[in-house]
Parts: sequence; structure tokens; C-alpha cells
Amino acid sequence: MTNHSLRLPAEWEPQSAVLIAWPHAGTDWADRLASVEATYIALAAAVVRFQSLIIVVPDAELHAHVEAQLREHGVDLSRVRFVELSYDDTWLRDSGPITLSAGDKKYQLTDFRFTGWGGKFGSAQDDALVAGLVNAGVFGTAGHRRIDWALEGGAIESDGHGTVLTTWRCLVQRHPDQTREEMSAILRDGLHADRVLWLDYGYLEGDDTDAHIDTLARFAPGERIVFQACDDASDPHHKELQRMASELAALRTSDGRPYQLYPLPWAQPILDEGRRLAASYANYLIVNDAVLVPAYGDKADDEAAYIIGTAHPGREVVQVPCRALIWQNGSLHCITMQLPAGLVGSQ
Repeated sequence: MTNHSLRLPAEWEPQSAVLIAWPHAGTDWADRLASVEATYIALAAAVVRFQSLIIVVPDAELHAHVEAQLREHGVDLSRVRFVELSYDDTWLRDSGPITLSAGDKKYQLTDFRFTGWGGKFGSAQDDALVAGLVNAGVFGTAGHRRIDWALEGGAIESDGHGTVLTTWRCLVQRHPDQTREEMSAILRDGLHADRVLWLDYGYLEGDDTDAHIDTLARFAPGERIVFQACDDASDPHHKELQRMASELAALRTSDGRPYQLYPLPWAQPILDEGRRLAASYANYLIVNDAVLVPAYGDKADDEAAYIIGTAHPGREVVQVPCRALIWQNGSLHCITMQLPAGLVGSQ
């Protein structure tokens, strides 16, 4: 690719902001709103230490509430921007913009169709979110390309150099009538990618995304892959994640080298009224000069943070309490979307 071609940056490249939508009583968080708000406040406090944060709220009332909460907890509001838009849910990794960028500081907000993870949940407002943000002027003069094909941001990983990693389990659920070759062609076109790597194995009980890649395996700088492992042979995930580890070991970089693999520890089962929750450490967020890592109150939290930090050298590692998030089947990466440097102005 030439320097002036659009491409999907890697998450560890410079960012201008992180985008989130605040939970409220009209979302699925209503029953446990206080606990999940505590996670969002911790996330906001962590992000603004390193860069700007854009918070989507549905109305002025919630805007005032969130601003008061952040001020009470000492969050630097000079780095926070609020945008008022309606939304169904707060998983902006999946409904937010997938931003392509070019070397001449041109950007394209790629807006795939959002179907509520294959029609599991209502999604009409979330599907209109990117257009709403564009119309609100959040992204200046950046281009906006709507693609009428179901894809969530959590279903793809980019190394920033033309390689996209995804899972067959997810995309065949979204597009049962298409072949892998047809889907690869759509991904290459929509994401300006050179190649698509597929994983056939890997899942987490309690995950309703149909095995999003960002719960399983993540690209890291220097041709590394960080992935969720399971070393407990008695756990029902063991065989599947072992097979995924073998698939990852067989992958090759664009010039034919194996990736350096960083297996993450396995948290002990976390149950909620008998339901297993998907506590993945792979669902971390990279920001400027730091990596924000989910913590679940498990003895493996610190080891996971250490390994992720090792795979992303030179970045501060910040643990964010995420046990409240997995009650609704996602974690830290799922509720955020990074925006590349230059896309939005500093706050």
C-alpha cells in the first residue's frame, strides 16, 4: 500500500480520542446501573490521563448527571466532549465507526450495517449512530461510507499493514449464504485490506457476539498476537481454545514468518445466577502511551496485565474493574471505539 492509500490503522497507532456511550435506565444496564457506572467512571478517568474522550448521551439530563459524576471523581473534564444522540445499547465497538485513514490526513468513517449481533437485540438507533455522529460534526470533513453488509468492529482485528484477523463462527452466522472467499473479498474492499486471516476455533461461554475476535485474539506491535488461553483441562473451553492456539501458531505474517504468541491466563469461572460469564482478558483497550486491561477480581488479573504489558512495551498498564460489564456479555474493548490521530480536534 502506498502512504496515501486508505487503510485500517492498528489500535496501537496514535489516537485523537476514545468514543463511548453512557449507560442509563433506558438500556439493558438498568438493573445494575450503579455498578456499571462505576466501571465507566474508572474508564473515563483512565482514558483522559492520556487523550480525549467523547461521551455519547441521549439527552441533556443524562449529560448533566454524567458531568457531575465525573467532576465528583476528579476526571479532567477539559478532555471530555459530550454528544447527544439516541442509542439502543452502549457497545460502541460494534456500532461505532470503523475509521480508515490515509497518509495525507484523510479519513473515511466506514459504516457497516449493525444488526444487533445477528438480530438478537433491537438495533435501529445503533445502526444510525455513525451517521448521527457525522451529522453532529464530530468528525469534521472526514468521508462517510455506508456499506450495507453486517459487520461489527469487535469482529475484526487489524495489524495496520493490510492484514485483518476474524472468526468464521461469527461471520458465517451473519452471512450464512456467503462463502469464505466472498466474505474475504467484501472485507478486503470495505477495509482496504490486502488479506484476511480466519480462525475456525475459539469461543467463550456467555458471549452473545458469536465469537468476536476481540474476545479471543489481538494483534500487537512487532508481529505479536495476544490470545485468551485455557490451561484447565477440566474446563469446557479447554479443547476449543487449545485448537485456536494451534491455529494461531500456524498463521504467518505477510512475509511468511510465524507470529510471536502471548497466551493469557484463564480466570476462574464467574457465575451470575448460575450463568457463566465471559471473562476474557483479551478484551483490552490500547490508548496513547497506555493499555487499559480488564480486571475481574480474579487471581489471574495481575498476570494478565503483566503479559499484555509485555506484548505492548513502553506503555503504562492500567487495570479497569470490568466485572460489572461481563454481566451483559462484554468487556472493556467492547464498550469503546478508538479514533485515529487527527480525526477529531483536541478538547
